[in-house]
Amino acid sequence: METVGELLASVVSDAEPPEGLGLELSALWWAKKDRWHESHEVAQDIDTPLGSWIHALLHAIEGDMGNAAYWYNRAGRPEIDPEQIEAEWESIVEYILNKK
Repeated sequence: METVGELLASVVSDAEPPEGLGLELSALWWAKKDRWHESHEVAQDIDTPLGSWIHALLHAIEGDMGNAAYWYNRAGRPEIDPEQIEAEWESIVEYILNKK
């Protein structure tokens, strides 16, 4: 994946995350697919600040802002308002894609 748009297109067209996507983008792929449980399962295995950031977003999506705050703190990131979920998802994807 090179762009947010390519990842979004894959969410629409594919039943599973593309091979070689990596754990971080796979977790975000499942989240965008509205498959929270699968996304959370993947995110729990990412023991890094980035994994905590993704985990925080997932709890924000779930509506559990208290748990999200815990994970944002672990990630060293500011908490978001629920209205910022879409922008936060894109920010994390862009962060990952720009690391490559």
